[in-house]
Amino acid sequence: MTTAGDTPYRYRVAAPEDTEAVRALDASFTTDTVFQVTVTEEGFALREIRMELPLTKVFPEDEPDDDAEDDADSRTFIAHDAAGDLAGFVTVAYSGWNRRLTVEDIAVVPQHRGRGVGRALVGLARKFARERGAGHLWLEVTNINAPAIHAYRRMGFAFCGLDTTLYEGTPSRGEQALYMSMPCH
Repeated sequence: MTTAGDTPYRYRVAAPEDTEAVRALDASFTTDTVFQVTVTEEGFALREIRMELPLTKVFPEDEPDDDAEDDADSRTFIAHDAAGDLAGFVTVAYSGWNRRLTVEDIAVVPQHRGRGVGRALVGLARKFARERGAGHLWLEVTNINAPAIHAYRRMGFAFCGLDTTLYEGTPSRGEQALYMSMPCH
């Protein structure tokens, strides 16, 4: 058992019986700042700006991906609180051609945020990355998820790119995808 903050958490590889709880986890967030993306001929700039009113984002339900469970280069790690309730999860996948471990999805239940759960889950992902021989972890985050961006930066992730069109034609249109990476060593 690992302790994060005042609440003890247990971390382990997800089992098939965890699937429904992981899918049902509330990954929504509220923020009063977003990262504004400005694209120029020379590159791009990010500037954190304050919103007039707080913004709440609720993510659409994902399509189930049953193949990821059986892949030796993919893992889902979960965190449970002392009562046995799901506190968070991270799903990762390793790509050998570029030695990258991609954080496919990560979420922490709102009442467990700020208690080290996300950091511990990323730590498990990083350990798995090193076992696979990955050189770095990589993730994508929407520019409006300032709370996650700040958390990732505190963990050691740095901005490495963006895609201004990734969310076109989706419920997230108008947002930009920011890419962040972190060395595994």
